[in-house]
Amino acid sequence: MKPPNAYNLSVFPYSLDAEDGGNPTTIFLHADEMSSEQMQSLTKESGHECGFVLSRNTGDKPQSDFSMRYWVPNHEMEMCGHATVGAVWIMNKLGLLPPTESVSISTKSGIVEARVDREELGPRIFVSQPAGSVEDIAHAHALEIMSCLDITLDDLAPGFKIRNACTSRTKTLIPLKGRDVLNKLSPDSQSVGEICEKINSTGFYPYAVTNADDQIVEARQFPKSAGYAEDPATGVAAAALSFGLLEHGILSVDTSKSLFVRQGWRMGKPSEIQVQFRLQEDKIEGCWISGQVRQIVANDKDTE
Repeated sequence: MKPPNAYNLSVFPYSLDAEDGGNPTTIFLHADEMSSEQMQSLTKESGHECGFVLSRNTGDKPQSDFSMRYWVPNHEMEMCGHATVGAVWIMNKLGLLPPTESVSISTKSGIVEARVDREELGPRIFVSQPAGSVEDIAHAHALEIMSCLDITLDDLAPGFKIRNACTSRTKTLIPLKGRDVLNKLSPDSQSVGEICEKINSTGFYPYAVTNADDQIVEARQFPKSAGYAEDPATGVAAAALSFGLLEHGILSVDTSKSLFVRQGWRMGKPSEIQVQFRLQEDKIEGCWISGQVRQIVANDKDTE
């Protein structure tokens, strides 16, 4: 089997001028002949999320322009926001996208739409997420989460609740009263995984609203079982957060402004994800996630 083309990217960096921001991903193009075992093996070697682009549709998915599969070192995922943004970005750069304004992508979470805005400073990729759901969790589980994070009720944002929220994957939103509380968190990964298993979540997403007027939020992501302790930028979590903030009245249905979610700063990998609601006749039908992308060149060129 001919190895698929691999491209190393950093997705959602806060600045394109810095080399240490964003969430790394490796995108493998023309991966149709790869087995699940081969995909996971390559992902384990990389140590981060990887996206695999298949030219054909898979399973019983409706017709789409192409399909994607996503892996972290420990398992396959239904959807990965930053890998999808990265895949569309590199395919646009290579001239591999169909000549349309948008493309549809089959994933295990359903059909995802993507569009490319060609701005003066470079193309910007927007990836769709469906309308989110928000659910309360049991008080006993909320206490377990606070114990795991070594925080108290006084550390939570007044009037807010710990809740699960989901667009493609369920995240546990943990509202904190400020950046100082957010930055001191250092949970045990095993405990995070055990609690997430109880509440049907794929990760803790503690956050603090740092500028309500400009819709700026700082967040951190502690995954359930990815194979690493913290994630520097999580698109599907930021999408889920937007619907949690909508429930709390921080965002409104009629807003045309983007939500700016800053993540990875505590890790030394400053990232920023933008989220904007998709409206249909004044009703929210989902949201767009977007951000900057930078190609990481190893030994002067990626594997081609």
